[in-house]
Amino acid sequence: MALFLPSFGFGNIFYASILLVNAIAVLSEDRFLARIGWGTSAAADPGFGGAPDTTSVKARLVNLIASVRTLMRIPLIFVNSLLILYLLILG
Repeated sequence: MALFLPSFGFGNIFYASILLVNAIAVLSEDRFLARIGWGTSAAADPGFGGAPDTTSVKARLVNLIASVRTLMRIPLIFVNSLLILYLLILG
């Protein structure tokens, strides 16, 4: 009896990475991230005049999310358009 093992080729890894970057890019800071305490103001709040904590995992993830949302908007439009055309033409 053969086990079902999905093939993880470069195409599937590319699709999964594009989907993850799209998911990060569309997160709304006001509606979702700020409610769970992951907004950029929450990570940059120094508290009593101290330096902001940039070493914690949460602060690094908030910075990563903000960077992806800022830098990847325009490239994602082109990559998503090319991916949609590719899938429509070649299925």
